[in-house]
Amino acid sequence: MLAFSGCDYGGGEKEQKELSTIRRRWKTLHKSNPDRARRQGRCPLTPEEVGLMLRALGYGSDVHIYVASGEVYGGEETLAPLKALFPHFHSKETIATKEELEPFSTFSSRMAALDFIVCDESDVFVTNNNGNMAKILAGRRRYFGHKPTIRPNAKKLYRLFMNRGNSTWDVFASSVRRFQKGFIGEPKEVRPGRGGFHENPSTCICEDSVAKAAKNSDPRKFSKDDAIKKDVANDEVDIDDNDNDDDNDNDNDNDDDDQNDLTDNAMFNETISDYETLNFEEPELEEIISD
Repeated sequence: MLAFSGCDYGGGEKEQKELSTIRRRWKTLHKSNPDRARRQGRCPLTPEEVGLMLRALGYGSDVHIYVASGEVYGGEETLAPLKALFPHFHSKETIATKEELEPFSTFSSRMAALDFIVCDESDVFVTNNNGNMAKILAGRRRYFGHKPTIRPNAKKLYRLFMNRGNSTWDVFASSVRRFQKGFIGEPKEVRPGRGGFHENPSTCICEDSVAKAAKNSDPRKFSKDDAIKKDVANDEVDIDDNDNDDDNDNDNDNDDDDQNDLTDNAMFNETISDYETLNFEEPELEEIISD
């Protein structure tokens, strides 16, 4: 995933060489521009950045976090900052025994299916990529009874992470909460049916829109129930998700641009309904920010 993103994660020459080797297997991949990709919000957050974002949104160290992924690039060294922020860290390998995983371990699709089940049942789902699995999960969680799906607003957050050593934790957390408005999985952030079909399904996916329009235009068939449904539809909140990539080196801040992240999905067993009322005075996080 990191190789496909074409992003630079500060691993130096060793990282660039390893990811370039992987990229060369696919001749169709275009030449990457890591700096521009990060400015445009197309780079996935690192595990540490995901952890800092969640702590800023009010998720405490007592929250259980499940990382749904294959092998994480950098291994334990990469995951260490996330585990420090969330000690209750889980994965397929920590929850199941080797014997239990044996029927699945040689099939990547079966391993992904296990992650899918956990993600689907989680109280909060955090997607750090814009792949098909993440979209289907987000749509399923909307369609079968709303459960929050958090999407990092990477285009805005990258500036915070680049300069986090120059700000206090309170300032950093406040900025994260401001930038994440519209990206924290509230029920009416996006009108049903808008955007990708799998990610944001309509309430009735098999309904014939032409037949419905003809039915509603006939006064003899316009019932009280139809009027109620129409009023409810008109009350939907419409937030425009902008999926267009800007190919120019342009850092215009279009609010709530949708972004294309590419790795680690995380899940949590607690939700926060009102971020603004939380207390974010945590000394250990102040030290992390000032490093």
